[in-house]
Amino acid sequence: MEVKIDFKKRTGRVIRPLHGINNSRTSLYKPMPELQEAGIPFVRLHDFGGMFGSNAFVDIPNLFPDFNADENDPASYRFEYTDAYFKQLTASGPQIFFRLGISIENNWRLHAYRTMPPADFGKWARICEHVVRHYNEGWNNGFHYGIQYWEIWNEPEQLSMWSGTREQYFELYKAASLHLKKCFPNIKVGGYASCGFYAVSEPSEAEIHPFYKSLLPWFQEFLQFVKKEHLPLDFFSWHRYLKDAKVLIPEAKYVREQLDKNGFEKTESINNEWNYGDTTVNSPKQWENMKNHIGASAVADIFITMQKDTTIDKAMYYDARPNCSYGGLYYFPSQEVTPTYYSFKAFNALYQKKNEVPVRIAGKKVSVLAAADEQSCALLIANPKKRSVSLSLNVSNIPGRANAWITDADRTFAKVRFCREMELPPQSVLLVEWNGAEMGRTRVSAAQIAFNGISCDTQRKSK
Repeated sequence: MEVKIDFKKRTGRVIRPLHGINNSRTSLYKPMPELQEAGIPFVRLHDFGGMFGSNAFVDIPNLFPDFNADENDPASYRFEYTDAYFKQLTASGPQIFFRLGISIENNWRLHAYRTMPPADFGKWARICEHVVRHYNEGWNNGFHYGIQYWEIWNEPEQLSMWSGTREQYFELYKAASLHLKKCFPNIKVGGYASCGFYAVSEPSEAEIHPFYKSLLPWFQEFLQFVKKEHLPLDFFSWHRYLKDAKVLIPEAKYVREQLDKNGFEKTESINNEWNYGDTTVNSPKQWENMKNHIGASAVADIFITMQKDTTIDKAMYYDARPNCSYGGLYYFPSQEVTPTYYSFKAFNALYQKKNEVPVRIAGKKVSVLAAADEQSCALLIANPKKRSVSLSLNVSNIPGRANAWITDADRTFAKVRFCREMELPPQSVLLVEWNGAEMGRTRVSAAQIAFNGISCDTQRKSK
């Protein structure tokens, strides 16, 4: 198949910050250089530290442990652990996306500790106000991080997160959003981190699982409530765990249409929990595949689909904790980065170029994204399928020699010589940069690869 690109052309779209993550390594004393090397734009803090936020991090009950205490008294707060982590996280480059609420309680059926609605919504909002003041205005020996995004709760549609009624959540959102925007007009407030809209793209699944069906009226009633009460909604956040990137297209369209229909044309659509995995069959290799070349090719395919075929404004992968089953970016316990991590690094190469370049493909057997700035350009190709694809790359107006890297079953972000005619291996990712800087330091050994009989030098990364 032929891929034709003229790097002087532009689509008019910018490459959006879609390679955000949820959480990271728990580093309290030194930065995390791998986050900066991959250019991670946002880290959302939900479930950080694991169960109950490790009783120390981020969650409102951890920052303000006694709800009966005076919310105006600095002594009522416990910021120490979150402070230590935030120092290292901000030193590592990403912006913080702060979820105000609690971590998921998967064992709520035994006993739910924190899922009930706060006893006093107004007081809860004032507690959140002081959290914002601590991290943005220096209150209580705090900081001036300028955190923009403040999300009110997470997935209130399910009992593992919220044991109150739908109407109670709406009232909590009303109290917190109005109070926070009154105190801090320049921050962005939103919610509600919806469980997602599976029923839009997979209606047959919704018939089998009525919960999926219930998520649509939740969203519609929330928007009607926000509109009626004239509440702020700077962003709407939602989730999707998927095995096929294409399901994002109708669901993202649905979210955007519903927002616009209700007068929220300026509200951002943020998919701040997603991951690749065949969760419907619970494959025994599911968790392994999130980390290896299979996950790497799927993630790159999802990045490209989000950018080219949806209007999602920002996205955050769940999850980047090394010891989390959904943690696809690190091996555990070594905490070395995985092949999937390098798909984030590869997408960042295009994000840095800012401008999307149109791509013409004869036969869409692979996903292709191109970007350019005034001095350099880049090309990202994902082949998530189980068969190889013959490529003919017709590129023009390139500013110098090419640097190329490949991830497949045998290599992880290995340096290869760029060839215009090539056989792209199954479940692989190829990044090509022209006039770009060398991407990172890699321990290598000599190897060879043949693309259609052409011998190309490569380097193999040691795992």
